[in-house]
Amino acid sequence: MSDHTQVKMTTMNYDKDRPKAENPVKIEDLTFRDGHQSLFATRGRTEDMIPVAEMMDEVGFWAMETWGGATFDTMHRFLNEDPWERIRTLKRYVKKTPFSMLLRAQNLVGYRNYADDLARAFVERTAENGMDIFRTFDALNDYRNFETVVPVIKECGKHFQGCICYTMTEPRLGGEVYNLDYYVNKAKDLEAMGADSICVKDMAGLIAPYDAYAIIKALKETVKAPIHLHSHFTSGMSPMSHLKAIEAGVDIIDTCMTPYAYRTSHAAIEPLVMTLLGTNRDTGFDIRLMAQINEILERDVMPKYMHLLDSSKASIVDINVLLHQTPGGMLSNLVNQLREMDALDKIGEVYKELPRVRKELGQIPLVTPTSQIVGIQTVNNVLFDDENERYKMITAQVKDLCYGLYGKTAIPIDSEVQKKALKGYPRGEEPITCRPAEVLEPELEKAKEEIGDLAVDMDDTVLYAIYPVTGKKFLKWKYGKEEVPDEVKPKTLEQAKAEQELVRKALAGKLVEKGGKEAPEKGESLRTFNVFVDDEYFEIGVEEVGGTPLVSYVQQMQAQMPAQAAAAPIAMPAAPAAPKPAEKPAPKPAAAPAPKAADVDGTPLAAPMPGMIVKYEKKVGDAVNEGETIVVLEAMKMENALPSPASGTVKAINFDSGDSVAKGDVLCVVG
Repeated sequence: MSDHTQVKMTTMNYDKDRPKAENPVKIEDLTFRDGHQSLFATRGRTEDMIPVAEMMDEVGFWAMETWGGATFDTMHRFLNEDPWERIRTLKRYVKKTPFSMLLRAQNLVGYRNYADDLARAFVERTAENGMDIFRTFDALNDYRNFETVVPVIKECGKHFQGCICYTMTEPRLGGEVYNLDYYVNKAKDLEAMGADSICVKDMAGLIAPYDAYAIIKALKETVKAPIHLHSHFTSGMSPMSHLKAIEAGVDIIDTCMTPYAYRTSHAAIEPLVMTLLGTNRDTGFDIRLMAQINEILERDVMPKYMHLLDSSKASIVDINVLLHQTPGGMLSNLVNQLREMDALDKIGEVYKELPRVRKELGQIPLVTPTSQIVGIQTVNNVLFDDENERYKMITAQVKDLCYGLYGKTAIPIDSEVQKKALKGYPRGEEPITCRPAEVLEPELEKAKEEIGDLAVDMDDTVLYAIYPVTGKKFLKWKYGKEEVPDEVKPKTLEQAKAEQELVRKALAGKLVEKGGKEAPEKGESLRTFNVFVDDEYFEIGVEEVGGTPLVSYVQQMQAQMPAQAAAAPIAMPAAPAAPKPAEKPAPKPAAAPAPKAADVDGTPLAAPMPGMIVKYEKKVGDAVNEGETIVVLEAMKMENALPSPASGTVKAINFDSGDSVAKGDVLCVVG
């Protein structure tokens, strides 16, 4: 153990004799943002943060991450919550601890680079609503994308934390691209931009303990700003990496409260508090206060979200992340997308293709939005390519990346892929080399005109400008223009527990409970039948009472069906017809049917994947050429331009902007 962590080897009373640390490790808590984003698809509601907010404020965190990342999108799209209101509401309960947010630089809280006027307005409104620390990163580590937002952060008197997205091209730190010099030079760039602190952002849990030590030690020797380590637990290494970083002198560590920790989230704070107890890096936190917070979270909050936790794996560690480097949240999205497309059996091919696509697209770090860009393009390649052609369906975001709208990649993009992606690209087929936002037209005034009176203030306008389709839908819910769907309404704790009880009964085979009537004694006329279901068979007892055979009992046999029995034909006596068919169980309520294709002749364009309609480029009656874009479909937040299947006239359009569609739904008909 180094000098930094020497323990006073004395019997210590926890309350009275605990020495004050000379250099306590500062802790940023991520429970209210990255914790539920990593584990529960960002579905955490503000109402479920309030019960512990005041207690969290008493712990002594350096900051609490409460906003940014995917919260802005998920809140208005899936939770019917105004994202701006979360900051204002939590500020009423958390009065001492600074708030931190995750800002995607020129991407803001979306999935593309936005124009400078919108970027400035977003930062101004965020600061005005109560944000204190702007953890700012760029997916490509291209700090030209900081040039608009950082001056606004500074003008507002807020803390600018510059991030270096951590990734690798080798099993450990090193190689020609992402080596120690790379990270040191990036830290120097951030210091030159006036960073108040510098964060090594390890979004996939890739950083190994001794690599963490080397990087933190080098950064501490090179720059003056405090150094912050953010490392997901995914691979299982982060607690060890935390300790080595602490030995190297790291200033701030990211953790979560235990119920929101581990798996693809972050390491828990409580074990770290006890590990450092009595050392000169002691956090000073009261473990009993944190235990009380955890008790409330476990009892009153977590039952509402347990159905969203991936329980298909027993292990809380995914060592495969060291092979494919895909952040856990993105990985679960890919699995869900493949499942919805009836292609989950292709997941192995996706893992194999992903590193290839990543390299062809410039060996970019895999963090939002580049993780989605690489991931969805990989899925498209696996599902739609053939032996004659790769990249048959290229997303709009891959085209933007190849054009340079996201910035400069670590290595050049594969020339053939770039050429194919930019063929017919609206902005031009020659990629740009300037700062991406320099070619973007101002967006804010146009957004104001489009949304009109539906936006009551600038917060509404900015929300719409970043998310035009889902933002407009949310504003209609917010102001009573449209009825709020049941699926975005919150559940009570009682409802969540009732649903869990139904699931428990279903898993136990007790979903349909036996009636109170006792079964009669088995008579002499009882006959036994074997019923075969796949590789199992059941023994059915049937007794004729009043001339009608009734099922008396069903017993599942323990042994598997013998191969001989499976092959042999079974002669079953014909059962007499029942005078009245048995009643069927009530079917589950069906989802609202998708709009049907118009009864017209023509060639249908079917959705190749589930997603949301962004917009139709054509309307009924328009002429269209085969291969011309007719509709833009968003799948996992990436846009796919779907070409017309034939030349002719648009005869029917079956959905509207913002509608969700399933794979195979007919989007339009061309005749």
